Amino acid sequence: MQDVDHRTPPPSPPGVAMDPLSFRDENGEVDSAFLEAVSLAIRTSDKERLQHLVDDFHESDLGDLIEALEPEDRPRLIELLGSAFDFTALTEVDDAVREEILEELETATVAEGVRDLDSDDAVTILESLDDDEKAEVLGQLPAIERVAIQRSLDYPEDSAGRRMQTEFIAVPPFWTVGQTIDFMRETADLPDTFYEIFVIDPAGHLLGAVPLDRLLRSKRPTTIQGIMTDEPDRVEATAHQEEVARLFERYNLVSAAVVDESNRLVGVMMVDDIVDVLEEEADADIKALGGVKSDEELSDNIFYTQRSRFPWLFANMCTALVAANVINLFEESLERMVALAILMPIVASMGGNAGTQTMTVAVRALATRELGRANAWRIIRREAMVGVLNGVAFAIIMGIIAAIWFQTAQIGLVIGLAMMCVLLFAALGGIFVPLTLNRFGVDPAVSSGPFVTSITDIVGFFSFLGIATLWFRL
Repeated sequence: MQDVDHRTPPPSPPGVAMDPLSFRDENGEVDSAFLEAVSLAIRTSDKERLQHLVDDFHESDLGDLIEALEPEDRPRLIELLGSAFDFTALTEVDDAVREEILEELETATVAEGVRDLDSDDAVTILESLDDDEKAEVLGQLPAIERVAIQRSLDYPEDSAGRRMQTEFIAVPPFWTVGQTIDFMRETADLPDTFYEIFVIDPAGHLLGAVPLDRLLRSKRPTTIQGIMTDEPDRVEATAHQEEVARLFERYNLVSAAVVDESNRLVGVMMVDDIVDVLEEEADADIKALGGVKSDEELSDNIFYTQRSRFPWLFANMCTALVAANVINLFEESLERMVALAILMPIVASMGGNAGTQTMTVAVRALATRELGRANAWRIIRREAMVGVLNGVAFAIIMGIIAAIWFQTAQIGLVIGLAMMCVLLFAALGGIFVPLTLNRFGVDPAVSSGPFVTSITDIVGFFSFLGIATLWFRL
C-alpha cells in the first residue's frame, strides 16, 4: 500500500452521501468524529460506509484505528472489510490487542489473511496464537509458504530467524547480468522490497551478494561472479536480534543475509525490521529501569499489570525498611533536633536522583557495548569526579540555605558534609551496581534500581544523621 494523506477524504461512491472527515486531529491522534463514524458503521454493519472511511489506509494508520476502537468492534471491522482488510495492520498494534482479536476470528479468516503477507509479518501474527490454532492455520497455507513460516517459527524468540524475511532473490554465480535482470523482469512473485541479489551454489550455500546499484551499472554480458562481493554482510539465524541491530547500526546496513549453521541462505534481514527491533529494545530498557516488565502494554488488563509491578514494589519496600532501620539508630538525635527530620528527605532525594542519573547512563552504555572492561575504571573515575564536583556545589548551596533557614551555621555545615558524601556514593553506586550485576550475568536494566536506591538511601541517612550526631556531641 502507499501512504495516503487521510486529511482529504476520497471521493464518495455513486449513490452514497459521505461527509468529509479527517482521520487525525491537529495533535496527530485519531479524530474523535472519525472514530465515532467508524464505530457507527461497524455497529450498523454498514460495509460500504466502512470501506469508504478506511479506503487506502496505510497499515500503520489502520493499526492506530484498531487500537482506538472498543475491543468488541475490532474483530467486527476485520470481518466487515473481508478481503479488503490488510492483515499487516495487526503487526502494528500491541501484542495484547492482537491476541484478543485473533481469539475472536475464525481460523480460516486468519489463514486467508496471512496468506499474502511477507513471511516476517506472518510469523509475527502466528506466534500470537496457541500451538493448536497455529498448527490449524499453517495447515491451510500452501506447502511452500507453510514450510518457510514454520522454519522461522522454529528459531528462538527474538532471534534473527524469527525476524527475517524468507522472500529473497538468489542466483548462481555463472549467470550474467543480463540473465539476472531478465529473470527479475519475468518473475511475478519477487519480494516487494529488496536491495541486493544473493549468490548461492547448488546446495544453497551463500557465496556472495550484488548490490542493485552495482548490478544496474554493469554490462549485460558480465557474470555475477565478476561483480559480486565475496564477503557479504551476513548474520546467523540464531543470533539475538539486538546483536543484529547493533551490526546494522555499526555498518549502516540496509539488508543482510541470514544463514544457518551450515552457511546456507535461509532469509534476509531488512532495515525496517531493525528499526522495530531498536524501538522494542529501547522500550524494554526504559521499562526495566522503571521496574516494569518489557512486555507490559497499556492494553493489558488490570490484574496482569498489578502482578507484573508487584515484585519491583516489594523489593523497594524491603530496601526502605533497611533505610528506616538506619534512621532508627539515630532516634535520640532526631528527638533533640527537629531540623534533622526536616532536612533528611532532601539528602535522600538528591542521592536517589544522582544515583539514577549515573545508573541510567551506565545501563545504556552496557547495553550498547560502549562500557566494558577496557574502559570501566576510566568511567568509574569520571563518575566519581562528577559526584565530587556536584557534591561540593550542592554542599555550598544547601549549606547556605539550611544555615539561613534554621539560623545556625552548624546545621548548614552538617548537611553540606552529608551532601558531599551522598552524591559521591550515589555516583559510585550508580556505576558499580550495573557493572557488578552485568559481571555475574544479571540484566542490569532489570535489577539495578532497588540496589542503587538502597545504597543512596542508607548512605544518605547514615552520613547525614551520623555527622550530625558526632558534630553536636563534640
